[in-house]
Amino acid sequence: MTITPFKIAIPDADITDLRERLALTRWRAEITSDWSRGQPVALVKELAEQWRNAFDWRKAEAALNRYPQFLTEIDGQRIHFVHVKSARPGALPLILTHGWPSTFTEYLKLIEPLTNPTDGRPAFDVVIPSLPGFGFSSPLSGPGWTAARTAKAWDVLMHRLGYQRYGFVGNDVGSFVGKEIGVLKPEGLVGVHVQQIFAFPSDPADWGKMDAFEAEGMANAQAWEDNNGYQRIQQTRPATLGFGLIDSPVAQLSWNMELPFAFDGRAVKMVDREHFLTDVSIYWFTATGGSAANMYYEDGKVGGGGDERRNDVPTAVAVFPEDFRSVRAFCEANNNIVHWTQMPRGSHFAPVNEPLLLAEDIAAFFGKL
Repeated sequence: MTITPFKIAIPDADITDLRERLALTRWRAEITSDWSRGQPVALVKELAEQWRNAFDWRKAEAALNRYPQFLTEIDGQRIHFVHVKSARPGALPLILTHGWPSTFTEYLKLIEPLTNPTDGRPAFDVVIPSLPGFGFSSPLSGPGWTAARTAKAWDVLMHRLGYQRYGFVGNDVGSFVGKEIGVLKPEGLVGVHVQQIFAFPSDPADWGKMDAFEAEGMANAQAWEDNNGYQRIQQTRPATLGFGLIDSPVAQLSWNMELPFAFDGRAVKMVDREHFLTDVSIYWFTATGGSAANMYYEDGKVGGGGDERRNDVPTAVAVFPEDFRSVRAFCEANNNIVHWTQMPRGSHFAPVNEPLLLAEDIAAFFGKL
């Protein structure tokens, strides 16, 4: 039941070691200079050089430590989380859950507009945990940390913090946890807000129920299907992959680039590189590239989030155009959809590149609850 304050404090020796390893990188021979076979050497070299010589971890660390952080243990697993309370009385608490290859930093830009809105919107307390095996929620205590088990742990966390009613917000892996907490339907959960529900129809006739925006988004879904080698590897051989990720910083860097920079490089100009390198640094310093991959393995075994179990909790979906575009008709088959927004802009990483749009939608949904 213990909750202890936490500050990030990476030893100087670890920072020196990182720079030395980056300087000694063995670069692969370039076959093609585009993204057809993976991240191109020129771009990875550019990011590695920035990480080694221009990125200031101590500055990033100090910025992260401005947020109140804590550690607790749930079901044998160390859990790290940020907890920021609104000054407004009666604020509804929200637990926000990141995905891969992100960390808890994915939601930091939402803290101010959610806890201290200036336009009359409702205010919220904010809890942002690191997923089990990710970053400072490590080491991973053992096998079995599925999205469903994480959902149960998050309910324990919210009640441990003294909250009797709360809402859930998630993206990517967090969206799978959202489905699981909706199925679990714990006492006090008032609503679930996610960016994706990965639902497809069993009846071919249902494909005709898509609107133009959703139909156009099938190209995004096909691109993910054609290029998601990272997902297949993490679902099947995370332990083998982990050797490279925790021993080579460039391996971790390039692996984490797959989603944010896009499979064809079209998102290169959208990426906040300081934010991205902060996340990669957290994976590197905590040696959690391999353990983070285990979430894919565990859910791949049980089909987490993708089955036909019913989620009856009031659910909202915010669909961003540069992301997997969920289809409302498909999602309504097994979810209680009460709020649906097709966003004018934004990507899979909307909490980072479109935080105000996302915060407004979260407030609009939970304001009704």
